[in-house]
Order: sequence, then C-alpha cells, then structure tokens
Amino acid sequence: MINHFVSLSRRSLLIAALAAAPLAAQAWTNKPVRVVVPAPAGGTMDVVARILSEAISTEIGQPVIVDNKPGAGGTIGIQALNNAAPDGQTIMFTASNVLTEIPLVMKTAFDPAKDVKPVTMVARPTMVLVSAPDVPASNLKELIAYLKTNTGQARSCASYSAGTSSHYACMIFAKQAGLDLQHIPFPGSPPALQNLMGHQVDIMFDGLVTSQPLIKGGKVKVFGVAAKNRLAQLPDVPTMAEQGFPEIEFSNWVGAIVSAKVPDATVQKINAVISKVASTPAVQEKLQAHNFPPIVSQSPEAFARDTRLEYERNAQIVKSHDIKLNQ
Repeated sequence: MINHFVSLSRRSLLIAALAAAPLAAQAWTNKPVRVVVPAPAGGTMDVVARILSEAISTEIGQPVIVDNKPGAGGTIGIQALNNAAPDGQTIMFTASNVLTEIPLVMKTAFDPAKDVKPVTMVARPTMVLVSAPDVPASNLKELIAYLKTNTGQARSCASYSAGTSSHYACMIFAKQAGLDLQHIPFPGSPPALQNLMGHQVDIMFDGLVTSQPLIKGGKVKVFGVAAKNRLAQLPDVPTMAEQGFPEIEFSNWVGAIVSAKVPDATVQKINAVISKVASTPAVQEKLQAHNFPPIVSQSPEAFARDTRLEYERNAQIVKSHDIKLNQ
C-alpha cells in the first residue's frame, strides 16, 4: 500500500512537471517584464500594449508592466528601451510610424535600422479623415469647399505627431485638393482629438481605433477612409481613393520590438510567446472590439523585411511630396 501511494505521488509530480513544461519553455524570462510604449495612455499603441501585456503575463506567469514614455517622435521610448539590460525583460509595443515615418523628417537619436530588432506584428489599424463636429459639411466635396473659405484665419489639420502618416496624409490631401492648411502636431491622438472636438483645429487623419467612439457619439464627423477598401465598421463611408485621392492609403502596423542588443535566440522566444497569445480568440476579440484588425507576422525576419519596405515606401512619399517636419 505504501509503495502504491509513493507511486501515485511520483506520478502526480511527473504530471505536474509535464504540465508546467510548456510554460517554462515559452517564457523567455522568470522575472517581471517591462513594456515601453512611446505614446501617452489611451492612444493606439497603448491600447494594444495593454491588451497584449495582460495576455503575455498569463502566458509566462510573470507581471508585465506598461511604461508610457511619449515624446520626441519616439526617441524617449527608444532610449528607455535601449538603456535597459538587453536580456529581453524590457520590450516595446509601438506603431510603425516611430520606425518608418518619423525618422524620415525628424532627426532622431536612434537609427531605426540598427538600434532595434522587430519581433512580431499584432495589428494593422486604418486611418480615417475626421473633422470638428460643427464643420458645415456632409461630404468630402463640401468639406474641401469649407476649408477653402477665406475667413482671415488659416484652416488647420492636426496630426498625432509630426512626421507620421497622420501628417503625411494631411499634406498630400492639402496639396492635391488645393488647400492651404496649417499643420498642427500633437503628442498622440487623445490631445489632438480633444482639440478637434473643441474646434481648435479643423480636420485630422486619425486611426479608427481612437476616432470610432467619437464618430459613433457624434463628437467628430468622418469623411473618408485611408484604405483600399471600405471598413465594415463604417460601410457607408467611402475610401479616399473613391473620392479622388488614391495616394492617401495608410495603415500603421502595431507590434513588438526590442533593443538590437537582445540576442536573436531571445528574440525568437519573445516572438513565439507574443505570436501565440496574439493568435488566441480572446486577444483577437479584444483587438477587434477596439477596431484593430489582428495580424501576426510569421517571423522576426519577415517582420523586419516588411518594416524595411514600409520605410522605403514612405521615403518616396516624403521625397515626392516634399514633406517637412514644420510644414
């Protein structure tokens, strides 16, 4: 009888060890993880970071703490990332604009091709053209006519940061529509939208993630979608291409990156965990509930290649439209 109980105990320990094995194999660290976000709380990057951080914490069995470091076109966040020990315990969730847009028009204290390593993509949201709620226009043609009205005060276009696709789209729209718009950058979508709702600025190209609740609540008006196809969330809103602006097609990815000093083997482990949790129905439902189309890149190498191609495409846009930081 004693041997029987010993055998059962050993078997229980073996089962417990086997059950814990996948978690131990997946976890790249046995300490708390810090997630740097180069944007203020409540914005696109922050929303994704908090959804994924909760899931990552459950997966690796460690606390995952979000640390918002906005400012200087992502430089403050990247510096925080690279000042940390390169052991993978500090990662960053960012939108692609920090790597593929801002460095093209702003002198940054980091090299997007050398100072960080892309890990995996988790979502690719789309931008929409929105205006202050009291703008007297019901379609894009009327909006353009309104923006051309000479009131003695310059019409304005907000962006969620200088040098981002929000800025790019504004400048392309102004040039092609024959508008004289003053570009006003803000440190993230929330403050830009606050000023838009108060009509301190006239229009803005913003991510659907942050604009959708305000569109539903009638706090901003929407005039176009900066994507190839119409959005399921806004089926009656035409794309910018449908309305004569085919170049205004932007969708920033949101994903994880690490310091370039983090070993490739650790990057692969982080990729495996984030890709796994980002693919679960629970996380995908949360992302979709916030208007994020979930998408998971296959490998760090593929993600790095996509990032490089996006940088090259944006470089051509900046050159052909002569987009400048203080424009």
